[in-house]
Amino acid sequence: MNGYKWYGHFEGDGSTFVITEPETPRHWYNYMYNDEYVTFTSQVGFGEGFAQDDMGRRIPLLSNRNIFICEGGQSWSAFGLPIGYGYTDFSCAHSNGSSVISLLYNDVKSAVRIFVPNEGKYEIWSITLTNNSDKARVLKVISYAKTELDDPYKPQGYNLAWGGFNKAKNAVFGRYYMPFYSKRNRPVWGYMASSEEATGFDARRNAFIGPYGDEQHPVALRKGSGCTGSDCNSEKLCYVLENTLTLGAGESRTVHYIVGAALSEDEFLRPTDESVASEFASMEKKYALRLHDVEIETPVEHLNYLYNGWLRYATDMGSRWARVRHNGYRDMTSDTECLAAINPTLAWERMKRVLSYQYENGYAPRTIIGGNIADRNFADNTVWMTFAVHTIIRELGKPELLLEEVRFNNGSCGSVYEHIRRSVDYLYNFQGLYGLVRIWGGDWNDCVNYAGLGGKGVSVWLSIAWVRAAKMLAEIADWLGKSADAKLARERAAIMERRINEYGWDEKGGYYIYARTDDDIKMGASDCEEGRIFLIPQLWSVFAGMGERATEAMDKAEEILETDLGIRLAYPAYSHQYSYIGSMAEKMPGVQDNGGIYLHPSAWKLAVDSILRRPDRVEEGIKKMLPSDTDYAVKCGEPYAMFNSYFAPETGYRAGTPGQSWRTASSSWMLKSITEYVFGLHAELSGLRIDPCLPLSWKNSKITKVFRSCRYEITFLGNGEGSDVLAMEINGKPASCENNIIPAVAGETLRITVHLGRK
Repeated sequence: MNGYKWYGHFEGDGSTFVITEPETPRHWYNYMYNDEYVTFTSQVGFGEGFAQDDMGRRIPLLSNRNIFICEGGQSWSAFGLPIGYGYTDFSCAHSNGSSVISLLYNDVKSAVRIFVPNEGKYEIWSITLTNNSDKARVLKVISYAKTELDDPYKPQGYNLAWGGFNKAKNAVFGRYYMPFYSKRNRPVWGYMASSEEATGFDARRNAFIGPYGDEQHPVALRKGSGCTGSDCNSEKLCYVLENTLTLGAGESRTVHYIVGAALSEDEFLRPTDESVASEFASMEKKYALRLHDVEIETPVEHLNYLYNGWLRYATDMGSRWARVRHNGYRDMTSDTECLAAINPTLAWERMKRVLSYQYENGYAPRTIIGGNIADRNFADNTVWMTFAVHTIIRELGKPELLLEEVRFNNGSCGSVYEHIRRSVDYLYNFQGLYGLVRIWGGDWNDCVNYAGLGGKGVSVWLSIAWVRAAKMLAEIADWLGKSADAKLARERAAIMERRINEYGWDEKGGYYIYARTDDDIKMGASDCEEGRIFLIPQLWSVFAGMGERATEAMDKAEEILETDLGIRLAYPAYSHQYSYIGSMAEKMPGVQDNGGIYLHPSAWKLAVDSILRRPDRVEEGIKKMLPSDTDYAVKCGEPYAMFNSYFAPETGYRAGTPGQSWRTASSSWMLKSITEYVFGLHAELSGLRIDPCLPLSWKNSKITKVFRSCRYEITFLGNGEGSDVLAMEINGKPASCENNIIPAVAGETLRITVHLGRK
C-alpha cells in the first residue's frame, strides 16, 4: 500500500492486531481498564497504570514494567528489550482488554499476557515459559514494576516511602501517604504478588536498578545474583519479585502476578491459576456483551477492522476515563453520547454519573482531578449535556427516564430534565458582546484561552452550539408536555440565531467567524492576517440547522481548508504569539489546533457531509481519517487506533505525523458518524429511521444493530447513482414505512434490504 509498512496484521474481526516487529516507529499502545483502574502497554511492555476514586484522586501504581528471565548469570527480557538483542519469533497481540507479548531466546519461549479484570485496583500479568531445549533448565523469573507511588524524587527527609516483603501474602510492597477516597492523607499500598512462592524480592529501586543503572540493565542482574532482598526506607520504591522454576525438556510453566493498589495489607491479593482464568474469562465476556450490538460490513476492509475491532472499545473507555490524563467533563459527556449508538443502557448510567458533577446553577466544570471539581474557566462544558441526554433518550425510547433524580455537586438533587434545562439557561444568560455566549477562558478549543478573560469576548461557535442545544431542549420539553419550556427554548434559539447571523457572519468571506475577543477583535474573519477561517463554526452551523448559510459556509471551508492529509482546523496557521488568543498561537504552525489536521472535527465533518448528502466527501473523509489508509498520505501510528491529529504539510519532516492515539474523541465520533450518519441509523421515539449517505462505490454494505431488544440486519444495495432510499424490504416483503422509520419489535430479527439510488 504505497510504501506503508504494517509491522504486523489484523486477525479475526479486527479486534486483535498482531505486531510482528518490535521496532515500530513509536510505541504502539493498548489500553486496559475497569471502573477503578486503567493501564496501557506498548508492544515492548512500556506503560503506566493507576487507580482512581470518584473525585479523581489517584494512586500512581505503575510507571513501567519488565519481566527478566535469568539463567546462569545471563538475563534477558520477556518484552524484547533492548531491541536488536537477538530475540526471534517476536509478536505482540493487542486485543480488546488484553495484550500478549511473545518471543524466543536461548531456546526458551516466553509469552506474557497483561489484562485488567472487571473489578479491582490492579492488573494481572501471566508469563508462560516453555523449555524448547532437550535438557532441564533452572530459570529465574524476575518481574519488575516501576512506581511513582512515592511521588517524584524528593529530599530524603520528605520522602514518606516504606517498603518490604509480606511473607504471608507472598508480596513485595511499598507504602505511602496520599488522599484517596479521603480529603486528607491516608496510608496507601502498592504491591506485587505471585502465584508461585517468591525466592527473592526488592522494594528499593537503588538496590535493584542501581543509582547509575537503567531499567534494561539492572545492577542486581548485571552482578548475576538476582534480587537483593532490599527493604525501602525514605527513598525510591519499586516492586520486584523473583520466582525460580525448573523446567524439563519441552516443559511449560506459568506464573501469575498481580500488581495492585490497596488501602491495607489485608487487601493484597495472591493470584492462582483458577482465579486468573476466571477473571480473564469474565473480562472477555463483559466486552462481548457490552460492545457487540452493532457491527458493520463494508467494501473497506480496514474500516470494518477499525469499527468492529477497536472504535467500540475506545469509545467505551473514553466514556468512563475521558482522556485518561484527566477526567474532562466535555470529554466524558461527548464520548457517552457516542457510546449510546452501541450501548444506550450503559450510556444512560454513565451520563447520570457525569451529571452528578454539574453545579446547581447549570454550569459544568472542565475536569474532575485530584479531589477537586476544577472549573478552569472554560465556557463550553455545559453545552454538551443536552446533546448526550437527547441522543440517549432517543436510543432508548424512554422519555420517562428524564424524570430520574440525579444530584448536583453540592448534594442537592434535580431531575435529569432539570439538569439540562439549567445548563441551557446558564449559557443563554452567560452573554458577552452582542448578546452572544461568552468564550471566557476557552471553548471546545482549550487553547483560545486569552480571548475572553475580561468577560466580554464571545465564541460564535459556542453560540451556534447553544442554538442546537436549545432546539434539542425544546424537543425534550415537548416529550414531557412542558410546552412553556419548549416555547421559551425555541424563542431564545431564534434570538441567538439572529445575533449569530448579524454579528458572527463574515459577508465578504461567506462563512461564520470563530470568535470576538474582549476588545472586539475578530478571530476567523476574512480580513484577519492569520487564522482567517476556522472549521468548527461552519460544521456546527449545519448541526444547528442554520439554513442556506450553513451550506455556503461548508463550501467555503472545504475550498480553503481541505488538504491531502485531511481538513485543517484553521488557516492560515498563526506564526507568532498573540496577546488576545492564547496558547493556540504559541504552537508551531500546522500543529494540532494551530492549523493542523484535527481529527475530532474531521469526524464531525463525516456527519455534516452526510447531512448535506455529499457521499463523495464521505468516502474521501473516511479514507483520510483511517489510520491504515495510504491513498492520500502514509501514516506511522497504530493501524488499529484513532489519533487526535495529523501534523499539517507546513511542519516539514513532521508532516503527516499522528498526534496522540487512543485518548481522543476522534474514536467515539468516528463511531457515531459512521453509525448514525453514514449508515443513517437515526433513533426516533417511534423506531429506527433509515437515512444513509453511503459512498457511491459501496454497492453492497451491511450493518447489524440491536435496537430496543430488536435485531435489525440491514443490507444496503446501491446502484452507484445516489444514496437516497428508493425502496425497502423487510423479511423479504416490500415495505412502505413513513419517513423510513421502522418500529422495533422486541425479541424479533428484522432482515431489511434497502435499495439506494437517486430520486
